[in-house]
Amino acid sequence: MAPIAPIAPAHGAPCPDAEVVFARGTTELPGVGPTGQAFVDSLRPRVGAKSVGVYAVDYPATTDFPTAVEGIADARNHVLATAASCPLTKIVLGGFSQGAAVTGFVTANTVPDGVSALDVPAPMPPDVANHVAAVALFGKPSPRFMRVINDPPVTVGQQYLAKTIDLCVDNDLVCDPAGRSFSAHNEYVDAGMVDQGAAFVANQLQASWAADIPAPAAPPAGGPAPSPLTASAPLTPPAPAAPVTPPAPSAGPSPHLPSAPLTPPGPTTPIAPPPPVVPLT
Repeated sequence: MAPIAPIAPAHGAPCPDAEVVFARGTTELPGVGPTGQAFVDSLRPRVGAKSVGVYAVDYPATTDFPTAVEGIADARNHVLATAASCPLTKIVLGGFSQGAAVTGFVTANTVPDGVSALDVPAPMPPDVANHVAAVALFGKPSPRFMRVINDPPVTVGQQYLAKTIDLCVDNDLVCDPAGRSFSAHNEYVDAGMVDQGAAFVANQLQASWAADIPAPAAPPAGGPAPSPLTASAPLTPPAPAAPVTPPAPSAGPSPHLPSAPLTPPGPTTPIAPPPPVVPLT
């Protein structure tokens, strides 16, 4: 049987270390748009040798704002495909203006109130959030602006809030609730906010990559086990025991021996006879 070839990533190229999925603003030409390109250009040198892929969300980006749902579906499908085919790739979601609204809706964990679930893509599965390292929104339309165009407010999902940076230039008519200037909406690069967003995303990526590195195993509590290839120190033979000195003879007689040598029996000394008795005269 021929070996089974691995599944190619959805974007037809080797899996990058990170991929920016960016939705351009209203009336910008297809691609990531000027703000998106400036963001990618600022991000790449901040991650060193790591590779950064780019995916431009495919949607009309016109003043016919209901068509933004096409961008939500396209971005969602691409994120799901990337998470499945390139599970180690860190995904960065981003968008400018209408594109920021598209990206915000992609992260939502519920269908907005007043919107039929049949009219919008379903929220992404919760575990997909683990593949998204950061979200960068530039000039996201405010609730005031969304009311004007008769759309629900953009709410970033709870699983993405901590890794989201939401930037708005002061007095921007689109994102500032009290904004009055539409020209301010085009100042994200000059205001330094693109670089600010890139710095935030780079930090999120570095932290995510660092978390993937396994920690070194801790040595056992009693210290590392000796290697079988390492010779242990030679054992020192015990010192020879001192010779046992027999005890000195006791000064007194042993209770088990006679006190003096026995003299063998022999003839006794003869007794002289008594002198003769002189007769009486």
